[in-house]
Amino acid sequence: MDKQGLHCADVLCALAGQAVTLPADTLAHVRIVSLGKDEVLFEMGQPHPYLYVIRRGCVKLLYRTAQGDEWVQDFMAEGAFFGSVTAMSPGGVCSYACAAIEPCELERLDYAWIEQTAQADPLWRTALLNGWKDYAIRKEWREHDLLTLSPEERYAAFVARDGNLAQRVPQKDLARYLGITPVSLSRIRRRRAAPTDTRA
Repeated sequence: MDKQGLHCADVLCALAGQAVTLPADTLAHVRIVSLGKDEVLFEMGQPHPYLYVIRRGCVKLLYRTAQGDEWVQDFMAEGAFFGSVTAMSPGGVCSYACAAIEPCELERLDYAWIEQTAQADPLWRTALLNGWKDYAIRKEWREHDLLTLSPEERYAAFVARDGNLAQRVPQKDLARYLGITPVSLSRIRRRRAAPTDTRA
């Protein structure tokens, strides 16, 4: 693996707003991970202090209740980065699980190494700060949609922000993300697809 071919370099440059240099020891702290469809990357309650960048495919971040119910927190696809914040703290564990919706290839970065590098490199610090800002904004949108919008409005907001994913993720997973049943989601899609009567 050549460090110049790492997708995390592109993500860092985009977050920093300019070219970012990868340290000489980068390849010792980055691992390529492949997942098959429906394969679990990590589970709730598991120590897993890593940040991931998706090279190919799509994953879902999810919560499971003690009763076995599943709720989808978010979807991530090519170019996105993610990781459990609680697992990145010393002694922390994952607050959610991650599973592949499609066959995936990801880059796994040691988060302690990212923080250490950011302490020594101002551009890495900028990239890390902007990355957490992006993460916080996405979570704020998510909370806003769940707490203030109707199911149909939540679906419209998802399509507006992540329209390319609307056709990639299974209907049952999208319904769990929206907090509705698959039947309700089918009705919403039918209503949105129905032609509008423009007659006076």
